[in-house]
Amino acid sequence: MVPYRELSKEELLELKSSLEAKYQEFQSKNLKLDMSRGKPSIEQLDLTMEMMDVLNSHSDLTSEDGLDCRNYGGLDGIPEAKRLMQEIMEVGDEEIIIYGNASLNIMYDTVSRSMTHGVMGSTPWCKLDKVKFLCPAPGYDRHFAICEFFGIEMIPVPMTPNGPDMDIVEKLVSEDEAIKGIWCVPKYSNPQGYVYSDETVIRFANLKPAAKDFRIFWDNAYCVHHLYFDDTVEILNIVGECKKAGNPDMVYKFASTSKISFSGAGIAALVASKANIDDIKKQLAIQTIGYDKINQLRHARFFKNKAGVLEHMKKHAAIMRPKFEAVLNVLETELGGLEIGEWTKPKGGYFISFDSMEGCAKTIVAMMKDAGVVMTNAGATFPYGKDPKDSNIRIAPSFPPLEELELAAQVFTICVKLASVNKLLETK
Repeated sequence: MVPYRELSKEELLELKSSLEAKYQEFQSKNLKLDMSRGKPSIEQLDLTMEMMDVLNSHSDLTSEDGLDCRNYGGLDGIPEAKRLMQEIMEVGDEEIIIYGNASLNIMYDTVSRSMTHGVMGSTPWCKLDKVKFLCPAPGYDRHFAICEFFGIEMIPVPMTPNGPDMDIVEKLVSEDEAIKGIWCVPKYSNPQGYVYSDETVIRFANLKPAAKDFRIFWDNAYCVHHLYFDDTVEILNIVGECKKAGNPDMVYKFASTSKISFSGAGIAALVASKANIDDIKKQLAIQTIGYDKINQLRHARFFKNKAGVLEHMKKHAAIMRPKFEAVLNVLETELGGLEIGEWTKPKGGYFISFDSMEGCAKTIVAMMKDAGVVMTNAGATFPYGKDPKDSNIRIAPSFPPLEELELAAQVFTICVKLASVNKLLETK
């Protein structure tokens, strides 16, 4: 294919006319497709339905330590649920708390608690003149929303295929005491699907922050979400590396089963050093008497162990993989060689990251909406919703049926082509 930049004005105008006709054809179909969020499909949710049969009115609802799961107690989780999440998150018994249904809730609570009561005896953040977070970008919009809600200043840090630009991270955290945290999605990152390299994890563990209450918010949301189980990607254990570096208290690690079992009805966990855990539990005891232990028991008895989780995730991969491959195939077939866009090819997670020509992302997303396809807002993957290049678009292939997804991808490539042609014509 000839790159669009090499076309003459006349050739671009002719191409524009052809693309507009194709776009209008899609508009006439009255499509109603949704690629806006990384939601599991109905088929994925169906995989876990047998969990509903694990417990019934005749079941023994006593946990391994003798606790009646129908009653109060068990602040940090029942033993079998802790053991399940410990295996997935690679930590010891005293370094984990099992929470409710979602890790986002834990992250919000962790920031909120730091604002009102500080971190392990430090000054509450709400009493400081300024609180800042480093935000690798493109990144997860809900992380940024938490910061914005609490008035925390966000500092974008460029992402690379190996993780955040660590030269920038090391420099900023060592110089500015107001920087209290950094958001990380270390495995199959949202939205690019990148995996942090060993060097990146080690450099994180060896950070020398100016703030004693600085914490790495390590959101390992996609720790077992491989697309290719014969080619899985693993990362170093940040908790272990922080211990080696003499910084055991510097990291909070989050994960949940939200995209493993039922979205909104899974179990979530926080991992941190024993000192952090002890401090958090003092405050957690004021907040709750304990989370849903029946749901914890249900999960533990259904999955049994990490091996059970991985077998379950192979079934998820069998549903997800064709969807990712379908989108990537359309992108390569329709846009390859045109030099009007670049995209990632992740081996896991829930997203594909697409970078259009500069200044085109908002236009493309708006055109998609007008054609009946809803996508994540352009700019959402950057702090304050402001993409400085207006180029990044997050593609979420998980929810739509395969045939709808292929159609949506076709619409997307038409929108990318048309927006790019119009952009190039501005300079001809």
